[in-house]
Order: sequence, then structure tokens, then C-alpha cells
Amino acid sequence: MRLFVGLGNPGAKYARNRHNIGFMAVDRIAEDHGFAPFRQKFQGEISEGRLGSEKVALLKPMTFMNLSGQSVGEAMRFFKLESTDITVFHDEIDLAPGKVRVKAGGGHAGHNGLRSIHQHIGPHYDRVRLGVGHPGRKEAVPGYVLHDFGKADDEWLDDVLRGVSDGAPDLAEGHGDRFQNAVARRTAPARASTGTKKPDPPPEEPSRIAAAHAEPPKAEEPEDDTRSPLQKLRDRFR
Repeated sequence: MRLFVGLGNPGAKYARNRHNIGFMAVDRIAEDHGFAPFRQKFQGEISEGRLGSEKVALLKPMTFMNLSGQSVGEAMRFFKLESTDITVFHDEIDLAPGKVRVKAGGGHAGHNGLRSIHQHIGPHYDRVRLGVGHPGRKEAVPGYVLHDFGKADDEWLDDVLRGVSDGAPDLAEGHGDRFQNAVARRTAPARASTGTKKPDPPPEEPSRIAAAHAEPPKAEEPEDDTRSPLQKLRDRFR
């Protein structure tokens, strides 16, 4: 069994925040793959279903971001999972908008949701880092991630969520590379070949065409000689 955790903050006020892209990802997976309705449990909302050959539980902690680890720890113990059976979907300011990367273990890089999870289950869990971009200044980060996605973000955001959902069965089965490929097919679809047809040779000049197809000139036929033998002899010695 696998536990997929989407990070975010509860309530309509935060629903469109960049910080809530993890919630958006697991919601999309649940919708596209026919999971059971979310129900209240583990200080969060949980839904169960199957992705490929794997049974998967989707969890959205309702503790607010900074206490996400409480909910994740409860669910992990209930399902008797190891931390390596858990994948966390979260916003990543160090990736450009629309970029998605899978990572196994590592630090929390200052992300408060990951920091809390570290405290409750340790660092050895998988992450799906969902790029939202950086505001450019460190002090602007809190306000930036707690701000809604703009209208200009709608297209790439929808592509990312579709790609995450497409690749979710591969991710559940441990094929991170296939998951990345599924996302890439949505966010950077293959384009038609840009090869150019060789140009046609320039048309030949009319005079060259005519010359190439003209029939060879016929030799002039000699006129009939009506002279008498005596005239021919006389003309020869003139």
C-alpha cells in the first residue's frame, strides 16, 4: 500500500494559493481515478482507491501546513507503513512554474510542511516537487506562496495537474521515470516535425527548355540536277 499526501491549508480562503498545489494534485488524482469520497480521519481528509496494481490512500492534512506531520504520522501508524511508502506532493519555489521533479528523501529546505513531517516520521519519504516559481526575494516568499495563482497560471497549472494524475499509477508502482514522462507529455507535448522540404529546383529558362526538346535540324535535300552531260562538262571547266 502507498500513502500519497498533498500539502496545503484548509478552507476556501486558501484553496487557490500556491501553497495548496499539493491539495490540488491529490484532488485531481481522486477525481480522475474514481477514488472514494474524502472523509474526516487522521486530523485530515482521507480517500482510498487503486492506482494500477497498488492500493493507495490519499491524505490532505487539515492541521494547517506547519503541523502537517501530525496527520501524516497518524495515518502511517494506522496503515502500518514505513516512511518510504509515503509520497508527499508539495509546492516548490526553487522550481519554475510548471516544472515537476520526484525526489527520494533529503532535507526540507525550509518548507514548513516538510519540516513538520520530518519531525514526525523522519526524512526518508518520497516527494513530488511541484514548481511554483520564486518571487525573487527571500523575504517575499511567505506572502508569495500564500497568494492565489493568477489567471495567467491557469493553463500550465491544469497541464501539471493532468500530468500528475496521468502518471499517478506509475508513481504508485515505483516508476518515477515513467511518472515524469507522463507529466512531460502534458507540459511539453511533442511537436510536429520541423524538418523542411527541400526546395524545388528553379524553373529552367524557356530558351533552355526549348533547346533541350527541339528536334535536330534536318539536312537540306539537294535539288534535282537537270543539266545535260555536255552542260555539266562545260560548267566544270569554267
